Amino acid sequence: MFADVDPRSAIAQEEIFGPVLTIIPYADEEEAIAIANGTVYGLTSGVFGEPEHALAVAARLRVGQVDVNGGQWNPLAPFGGYKQSGNGREFGRFGLEEFLETKSIQR
Repeated sequence: MFADVDPRSAIAQEEIFGPVLTIIPYADEEEAIAIANGTVYGLTSGVFGEPEHALAVAARLRVGQVDVNGGQWNPLAPFGGYKQSGNGREFGRFGLEEFLETKSIQR
């Protein structure tokens, strides 16, 4: 666990696979959203708060999945990231479409 992390530091900007938690302070909601969106990655995130407000914040995050108030995992929901956290989706209809070949014929 790393506290008071600068959002521009390597530990805040790179994907670190392991039991690592960075705590980045912010002054207000706008800054929190800017920090969350301020990396080249966007796999998943979490938002906690009053449900309607948390949903509004979740909609502004540039990530492939947002858990609101510890949302339950849905195996039918598409899974995948934005930016350098992946292209395409896994699970559900979106995941199956990755294996299909679509043909369009015009006459």
